Amino acid sequence: MDKKLLTILCCPITHKRLKIAGRDDLSRVNSAIGAGKVQNRGGNALTDELEEALVTDDRKLLYPVQNGIPVLLEGESVNMEQIH
Repeated sequence: MDKKLLTILCCPITHKRLKIAGRDDLSRVNSAIGAGKVQNRGGNALTDELEEALVTDDRKLLYPVQNGIPVLLEGESVNMEQIH
């Protein structure tokens, strides 16, 4: 993902800055996805592991990145509180 793009992107819900999700966040999310415990805000269960994602600077919301393109749709976002 283009780092320059990150300087202008923000969360469409909270308007907080976004950053690339680190390995720890991706590992936790992917483990929860594998266990069938993750739904996006649209109510759909995630079944495929994420290779890349963006997370708000307060780490409350996560957005998938597909083929290098961030999917910044409210229904596709993941509430990180469901992942422990």
